[in-house]
Amino acid sequence: MELKRNIGFVTLLLTMIAGYCDTVTFVAADSVFSAHVTGNFIVFAYQFVKGSDVHAWVKLLTFPVFIIAVITGGRIAYRVTNHYTILFWEGIILLLSGAVVALFNYTGVFTEWMMYAVAMAAVFAMGLQNAFGKLYAKETHGPTTMMTGNVTQASLDVGNLLKNGFNDPDALASLKKQLITILGFLSGCFLGAFAGKQFGLVMLVLPGLAMIICYLYHRKI
Repeated sequence: MELKRNIGFVTLLLTMIAGYCDTVTFVAADSVFSAHVTGNFIVFAYQFVKGSDVHAWVKLLTFPVFIIAVITGGRIAYRVTNHYTILFWEGIILLLSGAVVALFNYTGVFTEWMMYAVAMAAVFAMGLQNAFGKLYAKETHGPTTMMTGNVTQASLDVGNLLKNGFNDPDALASLKKQLITILGFLSGCFLGAFAGKQFGLVMLVLPGLAMIICYLYHRKI
């Protein structure tokens, strides 16, 4: 199947987008993680104890937003045959979010609450991607929005290779897959850090376009 041949590309694209969005919102939206939503608990606790941010409680909103997004992704999957429809809607949300930022920045009325709203939209988009990864786990090399499991598997693979003198083809193949996810996410983080610092949340349009293109490419699968 063509899907199998594209698994590496899809994995790389999704991990880059997750790392990118996670870092863009963290840099440009008051330290909000859009992909690693549990990280927002840590930021909330730190800001609350430190008393440095009266809006620290906003970080807690990412959790229900994420849950609603995953439920929505499940409903979409139930109603469609093309798995990539979930990614299409992720792309639409990210594209519109960036476009809204551009519009309100141009008119000079982009407020702090609008910033938080756009960050929540990014969280929702990442929730859809998480749903895609969970529902269609075989269509990627591993989780695309969180790297802990991938790093764990890569470490086990390295251990097996060291034990067997690098003569373990299964461990080597698995390690190559994990490196795609880890390096893809890392590169996305670097790109997101630069884009977020230089241009802000408007740069969410880029992963939005990428997701829509990915959907169009796979629409017949």
